[in-house]
Amino acid sequence: MAQKERARRRPPDATTTGASESWLEVLGFGESSALEDSSTIDPRLAEQSDGRTDDSSFLSRQARRLIHADDSAHQRVYRTYLTARASLGLALALAQLAIDLFSGGGPSLLLGLCGAYALQSMVLRLWTAGDTRSLGIGRRRIRWWMTVGVDLLAFSAMHWVAPTATLNHAALLVLPVLMAGVLSARVPALATAAAASLLLMAAAWHRAMDGGNLTVLLSQAGLAGMGLFVIVLVAGQMAARLAREERTARGSLELARQQAELNRLVIDEMSDGVLVVDRRGRVRAANPAARALLSERGACPPAPFSLASQPGWGRLQEAVAGAYQTNQWPAAGMDLTVAYADESPRSLRVRARFTRGARLGHGAAPTGGQRSDEMLVLFMEELRTVLARQREERLVAMGRISAGIAHEIRNPLAAVSQANALLQEDVLRPDQQRLVRIVADNVERLRRIVDDVMEAAPGGHSPSRTIDVTAEVAAICAEWARTENLALGSDSRLRVLLPKEPLGAIFDPDHLRRVLVNLLENGLRHSSDRPGSVLVILEPLDGPFVRLAVASDGEPIRPEVEPHLFEPFHSTRSRGTGLGLYICRELCGRHGASIDYLRRPDERHSNLFQVVMQRDAVTAEGRLHL
Repeated sequence: MAQKERARRRPPDATTTGASESWLEVLGFGESSALEDSSTIDPRLAEQSDGRTDDSSFLSRQARRLIHADDSAHQRVYRTYLTARASLGLALALAQLAIDLFSGGGPSLLLGLCGAYALQSMVLRLWTAGDTRSLGIGRRRIRWWMTVGVDLLAFSAMHWVAPTATLNHAALLVLPVLMAGVLSARVPALATAAAASLLLMAAAWHRAMDGGNLTVLLSQAGLAGMGLFVIVLVAGQMAARLAREERTARGSLELARQQAELNRLVIDEMSDGVLVVDRRGRVRAANPAARALLSERGACPPAPFSLASQPGWGRLQEAVAGAYQTNQWPAAGMDLTVAYADESPRSLRVRARFTRGARLGHGAAPTGGQRSDEMLVLFMEELRTVLARQREERLVAMGRISAGIAHEIRNPLAAVSQANALLQEDVLRPDQQRLVRIVADNVERLRRIVDDVMEAAPGGHSPSRTIDVTAEVAAICAEWARTENLALGSDSRLRVLLPKEPLGAIFDPDHLRRVLVNLLENGLRHSSDRPGSVLVILEPLDGPFVRLAVASDGEPIRPEVEPHLFEPFHSTRSRGTGLGLYICRELCGRHGASIDYLRRPDERHSNLFQVVMQRDAVTAEGRLHL
């Protein structure tokens, strides 16, 4: 089976091609071929490749030229044949006319035959000047054989009428025999050569009846017929070989076009920007992501364009020129700043590879001798995206490690807590009681840290559901105020502004409690002692959103601290874990909500944290837990 499969996939050659194959059959122009189709390329792909100057569009144009003109081989041969016979007919008529005029005998029958042949050949050439691909293969074969048959009869008649004329008309039989060997299969071509040989022998017999030497004349006719057979065999073999090579080249070009089109589609869908730049700093190809990185407003022109066309691309152009000169590019990439026209600068992380020849070195001496057709392929990403991805990867790894460590700490921590509780049952001196309280306080602190780490660890997501966020926030604020010994009322440090109607939002009650309590504790810790120093606001927003805001009147958070508010293990307090706001962000993200910090130095409540949740209709089920 494997041998059969290999034989099926192997291109036909002189050993595997049948003896009766013609040039056209080798090219696939048989009765069952797809010759009736004008193209085998998807028109949508053809339209997509129009207007581009990259390699894929070049291959597409070449493939369309070959496959759209699927019968270009026989069309060229047949039209050349028609042109040659028209020129030959005109030359024969003029030559015979000159012979008759100089001989003084007047117009002869041979001149009439030559003139009729010249007229017929020129009319047929003009008639087939257009494209004949719309004709079926059967009609075209009839036309070919009619042309070959007319030539056989015309040249044979010329030779029959004037066998001893100045012009040797028998030699003209080579033309139809040659074309039969090229355009038809071997058996019909040999039949054509046999017909021409019989006509030569019949003419020799007729000449012998008029007093010629029969043996000599038949020998000459036989040798000429053998030559015609040799011409048929050689022409058929050469034509078949050329046709197979053309078919192989056409198939290879189509495969290359398909691969180039596939590569183009993959590159266009890449999130990374890809630029192909030549030695002169001219961009030969650019995918949509690269053009978007070079111009955030979409003003970057399609390739080809020059990096020197924009002053803001100067650093990128210099880096490309340096790579071509030194054959070096940093292994981790190069951070460059680019800008288009009046747009704001953008920082990019750029990596590079050469298409062929020399390989990029990292610190090696220049190798020199680079090929002139080398292209530098640039892979670009926005630096902010790269840093965010790296930070996210570090956070995930750190979260998993921290969760594992926290899980292992729980058991010995429980043992310490139990032992400390047993010590408290005994009668202890005052100094011992103080030590026991210190142990208990630190055990409780470690337990909170472990709980925070486990909460921030990946996995364990609680399902979201619709809750009455108005009732939830009221209950959480009241319970928290009692825990913190805050009196409720107009003189309280806590002020809560809630809508009068139930307000539905998508969240989890326990997670909402965790987020709101964390924000309230931070607000109380960094606020003054005045009434209303901590403000809680719940309100609907335009669209399907609900906003929960917690504001405090303390000093605004410093600008250098603000970018790190939601990072894990970042705290401004010596006894803080730095996980509170990070856990709030993780919990909000699990339920499709967002949390942000707003710095308002001109207002009383200068620090404001807001949680924006997705709004939903409140049902009876959403209020069962109240």
